[in-house]
Amino acid sequence: MVVSVRSWVANEGGKHLVLMLWLAANTWLFLKTFLLYSTGQQYHYLYKMLGPGLCISRASASVLNLNCSLVLLPMCRSLLTFVRGSHTVSSRKTRRLLDKSKTFHVACGVAICIFSVVHVSAHLVNVINFSVSYSDDFPALNLARYRGEVRHTHIPGVTGVLLVLILFLMFTSSSYCVRVSNYEIFWYTHNLFIVFYIILMVHMVGGALKYQTNIEAHPPGCLRANQSGAEQLGEELEQGEDEERRCREEAHFQPHYPQTWLWVSGPLCLYCAERFYRYIRSCDPVTIVTVIRHPCDVIELRMLKKNFKARPGQYIVLNCPGVSSFENHPFTLTTCPTENKETFGIHLRVVGDWTERFTQLLLPKPRIDLEILPMVQQRRYPNDGWKGFRLQRLYFVWVCRELQSFYWFAELLCAVHHKLWQENRPDYFNLKLFISQTDNLQEKYRPLTSRLLVGRPRWKLLLDEIAKTNNNKRVGVFCCGPKGISRTLHRLCNSARSSGTTFEFNKESFS
Repeated sequence: MVVSVRSWVANEGGKHLVLMLWLAANTWLFLKTFLLYSTGQQYHYLYKMLGPGLCISRASASVLNLNCSLVLLPMCRSLLTFVRGSHTVSSRKTRRLLDKSKTFHVACGVAICIFSVVHVSAHLVNVINFSVSYSDDFPALNLARYRGEVRHTHIPGVTGVLLVLILFLMFTSSSYCVRVSNYEIFWYTHNLFIVFYIILMVHMVGGALKYQTNIEAHPPGCLRANQSGAEQLGEELEQGEDEERRCREEAHFQPHYPQTWLWVSGPLCLYCAERFYRYIRSCDPVTIVTVIRHPCDVIELRMLKKNFKARPGQYIVLNCPGVSSFENHPFTLTTCPTENKETFGIHLRVVGDWTERFTQLLLPKPRIDLEILPMVQQRRYPNDGWKGFRLQRLYFVWVCRELQSFYWFAELLCAVHHKLWQENRPDYFNLKLFISQTDNLQEKYRPLTSRLLVGRPRWKLLLDEIAKTNNNKRVGVFCCGPKGISRTLHRLCNSARSSGTTFEFNKESFS
């Protein structure tokens, strides 16, 4: 399959540009710190004692500081929503990049894990070198109290072990299988980030690494007064030192000033302000108006909240204190409030512990006063009235295993079908339904039977057909489904077509 440069740039260009800038920043910071500790005069004696382990540990620490600050920014969802919906962000590509903020969050998380391993490994070597290369000439540099001692109970070591343990729990619980089967584990372990950042602030307090402060009075490698004649002669022959290179005073060392807080305090304060803002917005409870059980374990909720506004494509994050006060789960809005009807609705599938407990709380005794706290409303479209982005045609493809899976949405699809026919726009909405099992739809859903197909869609033929009817146009593809379908559509959207049509791939996923 030939890849279209135009389609690839439209779908991948911005993402890869940000990735390259991020990699360049990490590489530059790593090399700069590495060279500073390997060639800097203030680290001359420390480098002679520890060797390359010093440079690697500090360079990886700089990269960790950068990514520990960046990893919080994609999680400021209200801020990203505001930026995305503002008129200042008019570029469609910029808005699509903001939609992929979770990918950047994952990339920063992976970088933190990788460089944590590098950082810990380098410091293990440093601890051994502190013991083996114990300095009698510069006792202030030593971490060990005597030659051969390996210290385990200093502040950087203890806090480092705690940080690695927390990071291990967060990383392992972030796997796809854990998030899908036990989302609660993922949620609670990820909230350990608060403890992680507190310990991170303390990590540098111990002052294990020291730098020289009096380089002018004691140039690195100068002849010290207490050196023996043989040592002095050796250094004179090796370095060509004269009397002017004699040390005027002993070397003085002091611990590094902690710098981690300079990196993370800004993003951390921003994120805390974001969470506080979400909490303020969530204080007004929502009234559940209707609870409907649909086939295939689908629950429909109709809710009402004063002054709540939403647009198609947005999603809300629900928090139900009756189930769990700390868990928040996103759901796409299937019904938005209008001028004539203030209620809004979602459809949720009963999968996992939270949705099961939530359903049990709702269905036995449906109560209109049950407290639901909508934590976040994410706007997925700009507030510009869709000027310049007016839809000309909508292709809706739905793939299900069983016929019953269509029932909960069939009424809405039929209503859309009748509405478009009444407005004399029958070609605006192109609907295709695919099932793997044959059956008959109910009589009241007859408008859907002509669009019901058995088997899986042939995506290439489907996109080629759409491309032929939309020559030299941009077609947005929105996918919400299994990874296999997403990968197939993503690959097809990047392929070349003679019609000149560009397919812009977008994927919605909360897992």
